[in-house]
Amino acid sequence: MVTSTHDLVVRVKAGDSQAFAGLLAKYQSRLAVLIHYKLGQDLRRQVDVDDVLQETLMRAYRDIAQFEYRSPGTFMSWVARIAEHVIMDLGRAQGRQKRDAEIVAFRSDSNPGGPEPVDSMTPSRIFRENEALVRLIHQLDQLPEDYRTVILLAKVEGLTTAAIAERLGKSREATSLLLHRAIKRFRSLYDGDARGA
Repeated sequence: MVTSTHDLVVRVKAGDSQAFAGLLAKYQSRLAVLIHYKLGQDLRRQVDVDDVLQETLMRAYRDIAQFEYRSPGTFMSWVARIAEHVIMDLGRAQGRQKRDAEIVAFRSDSNPGGPEPVDSMTPSRIFRENEALVRLIHQLDQLPEDYRTVILLAKVEGLTTAAIAERLGKSREATSLLLHRAIKRFRSLYDGDARGA
């Protein structure tokens, strides 16, 4: 069975909708974690990660023909940018009076009156039910913001040290040191949680 991201993208572009399910399985957890943090606390109170994840995946499926695979990590970066656009749209919509929303607000804890999705195992429901992801978010929440940011950029978005340095406005050496310290702190939190369990 072909499971590389490149091959799955080629199959989706050729019309194989099942291959998109394979991409979803590979990236949904990382994308849900990324969306959780990109939403921020204010939007997270008003919008469910489910809704952003669903809209992001719908846009990715719709626009997959425009995606060009260049190297490992390019698909995750592309989907992360789509998520950022969805979140920016939400931020603008929340700042104004409610207008016709582009996102279908599925039933969730924050929206009990919403419609039930066709597939009850939406990516975000899988995310909520995955204990390891909940523990990961808990540990990331305990980190200083600069440590959390550099870990998300490196380990979730999959950016190179050079790309992270550019985004953060730091030198590559300073970025490498920050990432090293962030991972060391994260591991100490992880080891502490493992011993406490």
